[in-house]
Amino acid sequence: MNLLESAGFSRSNPYYVVQQGKIASLTLMKDSERLDLLKEIGGTRVYEDRRRESLKIMQETANKRKQIDQVVRYLEERLRELDEEKEELKKYQQLDKQRRSLEYTILDHELNDARNELASMDDNRRQISERMSQADNEVVELRERVKSLEKEIKASTKGINETKSEKGDAEKKRTEALKVVSQIELDLRDLKDRISSEKRAKDEAVRELNSMRKESEKSKSELAQISKVHAAKLKEEEDISKSIMDREKRLSILYQKQGRATQFKNEAARDEWLRKEIHDLERVLLSNRKQESLLQDESQKLKDEINKLTNHIESRRSESSKLEAVLADKQKNHNDFTKQKNALQDERKSFWKEENSVTAEIDRLKEDLVKAQKSLDHATPGDIRRGLNSVSRIIRDHGIGGVFGPVLELVDCEEKFFTAVEVTAGNSLFHVVVENDDISTRIIQVLTREKGGRVTFIPLNRVHAPNVNVPQSSDFVPLLKKLKFRAEHRRAFEQVFGRTVICRDLETATRVARSNSLDCITLDGDQVAKKGGMTGGFYDSRRSRLKFVKVIRDNKAEIEKKTAHLENVGKKLKDIDKKITDLITKHQQMDAERDHAKSELEQFKADIASATKQKGSLEKALAKKEKSLANIRNQIEQIQSGIAMKNDEMGTELIDQLTLEERDLLSRLNPEITRLKEKFLSCKNSRIEIETRKEELENNLSTNLMRRQKELEAIISSADSKTLPVEVEAKEQELKESKRTLDEATTVLKANVDAINAHTRQMEQLKKQRDDLKALEANLEQTVQDGAKDLEQLMSSRSTYLVKQDECMKKIRDLGSLPADAFETYKRKNKKQLQKLLYDCNEQLKQFSHVNQKALDQYVNFTEQREQLQRRRAELDAGDEKIRELISVLDQRKDESIERTFKGVARHFREVFSELVQGGHGYLVMMKKKDGDAGDDDMDEDAPREADPEGRIEKYIGVKVKVSFTGKGETQSM
Repeated sequence: MNLLESAGFSRSNPYYVVQQGKIASLTLMKDSERLDLLKEIGGTRVYEDRRRESLKIMQETANKRKQIDQVVRYLEERLRELDEEKEELKKYQQLDKQRRSLEYTILDHELNDARNELASMDDNRRQISERMSQADNEVVELRERVKSLEKEIKASTKGINETKSEKGDAEKKRTEALKVVSQIELDLRDLKDRISSEKRAKDEAVRELNSMRKESEKSKSELAQISKVHAAKLKEEEDISKSIMDREKRLSILYQKQGRATQFKNEAARDEWLRKEIHDLERVLLSNRKQESLLQDESQKLKDEINKLTNHIESRRSESSKLEAVLADKQKNHNDFTKQKNALQDERKSFWKEENSVTAEIDRLKEDLVKAQKSLDHATPGDIRRGLNSVSRIIRDHGIGGVFGPVLELVDCEEKFFTAVEVTAGNSLFHVVVENDDISTRIIQVLTREKGGRVTFIPLNRVHAPNVNVPQSSDFVPLLKKLKFRAEHRRAFEQVFGRTVICRDLETATRVARSNSLDCITLDGDQVAKKGGMTGGFYDSRRSRLKFVKVIRDNKAEIEKKTAHLENVGKKLKDIDKKITDLITKHQQMDAERDHAKSELEQFKADIASATKQKGSLEKALAKKEKSLANIRNQIEQIQSGIAMKNDEMGTELIDQLTLEERDLLSRLNPEITRLKEKFLSCKNSRIEIETRKEELENNLSTNLMRRQKELEAIISSADSKTLPVEVEAKEQELKESKRTLDEATTVLKANVDAINAHTRQMEQLKKQRDDLKALEANLEQTVQDGAKDLEQLMSSRSTYLVKQDECMKKIRDLGSLPADAFETYKRKNKKQLQKLLYDCNEQLKQFSHVNQKALDQYVNFTEQREQLQRRRAELDAGDEKIRELISVLDQRKDESIERTFKGVARHFREVFSELVQGGHGYLVMMKKKDGDAGDDDMDEDAPREADPEGRIEKYIGVKVKVSFTGKGETQSM
């Protein structure tokens, strides 16, 4: 506000708008009020505030001068008193100098002793620190080894668990394989027992078949003889029967002829009856002939059916033989396919094992990679890490090329140089190398826009590597020679590492840096700059960023290699799976064909058995048909004979008596008939006996011998079949494969047990090593603790000696100024002599106990204080003069401001009033205290006025307004 007021602005009218009633209030104001308003408009408040502050400071200065004058007067009085004590004080001072010299010498001895003790303690402390540092380093190494062992123990535990799981799977597989082997062995034993039993049955069947064949031949021979006799008997019986029938018929004809005369009236009636009889016989004959033809047809059909069945049986037997050969071939092919499939499955198992191993290795590498990336992130500053991630994202999103990556990822070297490289580069390890500055500018623009972090770029087109001539020496080697990088990045690496050499130790580094003006570094990371600066200390190599990057780089390369190998194994597995699938498909097709062939073979055997049975039935039916045909033919012959006799009788003379020949024939026929009947009965009985024996032989042959012979031939045929040996061979092959699977499962199980035992032994050894290392670590930690206690005691003693040293130095300082000979006079005396001399000196000083021992010091101090106070008073006087000059200047500037403001306001007042009141005039008059109203004529002009040299604020008392509305006559005051 003061600044605005000093520029001419007023708080009373901040907007410079005339308020209503303001003009009236101005005309009615008192002269003093108008003066105050004028002061406020002129900005004199600033001068008044500064003047008040200056007067306040001047008053404080006056008070201080009064105090200084009082203190100076007191000091002069005390100096006069001390000057009177100088004579005694001189004697006292001589003794006091001697005392102080002795005390200085004694204190100097004690100070040297304390310093020697402190130096010895520093040596001990350094040795203890070195031992503790060495123990700490060993503890760090031991902890790393313990961590590594625990990691191995964890891996062994995981391996044991995995192996136990594999062992459980192997035991299950072995149990299943044992079950399969046992089942196959049982099936094979059953097949072998079946083959052996069939072999025994075949041998017995062969023997029994031979016996049966002999018996059958014997029975057939006997049957053939009996059949011949039976046929002869049948023929004889038939002949006798025919003879009997012929004679009975002739006898009947004779009787009928003898009785025709009584039966018929004439020959015509007889012939008519005969024709009727002949017609009936012919009708019966026709019927019998039809029956004969039908039986012949049926017999021929039966013969055809029998021939057809015989051919069918032979074809089925031939086809059965072919099917058995086909089954044998298919079984052989089945075994070959099984061998191929087993070989492919074994190969696939090996690839599966390799795939699982490679997958586990890739998972382990990825786990180590993630750990290394996390460790690298923790070791990288947050804003730099965020910036590098943002750069990678920007490059990927915007497709920016020409970015090679941070120095950290482009450099490689031996692990022993990691510390030297990291310490030398510092944060330059995270500088991103780019091809040119356009690329870096583009990335920085995006990075700034997105606020993605902080990144430093090294554009290769802007890098000018320093030309450093490094001399050849065995004491050092340029760091750049130990680094591996691409040739196109050389300028970037020369800029970062070109001025640094690696030295053997810190002493060599100091000498090389001093003599060759090179930056030197040791393998431990201790640096010596070419200007002489040294930095170093402990560097935690466990947090080495290059180590993490190397792990990341090596793991990525190994993962890529393992992934490529895994893909190759996967392709091989796919090929093997395809081959196995094709084999299984062919195997299934072959099994289906084999099962179909087996079912066909069984069907053929069933067809052969059914056809054989049907053939036997047809042969029996054929025999019955042939017997019926023979009977029909006998009946036909008898009917034809009767027809012939009736035809012979027709047309003959009808007489009631027989001729002589007929009577003679009638007399012969009855005895012949009786004899023939007896012979027929005897022949019939003989034929029945022979027929009974024949039936017995036939039944024996058909129901016993032939059936048993067929059964034995079937047994021999089944025993001669190749199906069972093929099945045995297949089972033996399957048993071999199952045993191989069992052996593999047993081997795997044994390997798992051995692996578990090995892992257990290894884990026990690792635990023992870990416990030993922990015990050693505990000993080292105890050593560190003991060292810490020793250091604590040493530091406590050192503190005591430091306190003693400080006390000695303080006492020496308290002795004040010493005589010139104080350093050499008592130098050769021992402490006891010095103590005696000090005692004598103190005894002498007791005589001057009434002397003010601090008189000289007080005199000197008082003199110094008086001089200081006098200088201070002179400074205050000068300051008071300056303040008075300032007040005078402020008063003068204030009056000038009031006068300048008044003249401006008065001029504007005249101009405005003359414009408002035509013909009138008005003006302002500044009133002074000493002039009163007489000064009106002096202040109506606008010329500047000299300031009053007194500079008082009461110089002006008011502002009066004088106006005239007509421009004539007297003016009026308002």
